[in-house]
Amino acid sequence: MNQESSEDPTLYRVVVNHEQQYSIWPVDRENALGWTDAGKSGSKDDCLSYIKDVWTDMRPLSLRRQMEKASGES
Repeated sequence: MNQESSEDPTLYRVVVNHEQQYSIWPVDRENALGWTDAGKSGSKDDCLSYIKDVWTDMRPLSLRRQMEKASGES
């Protein structure tokens, strides 16, 4: 564990928006508008590790859908 994280006592939750983009947010704060819980909370390192595992396609959902539609028309 890096020194910065070991000094950060804040607990975080993983949040996701309508474009399936992920972020972390302190558990003691209300989610920002447009963001919902993704079902994971813990230390900053734990949450970032979870995001690394689940967010495998960084493109926003709307772009992925647009690209799928365009490839289906070819």
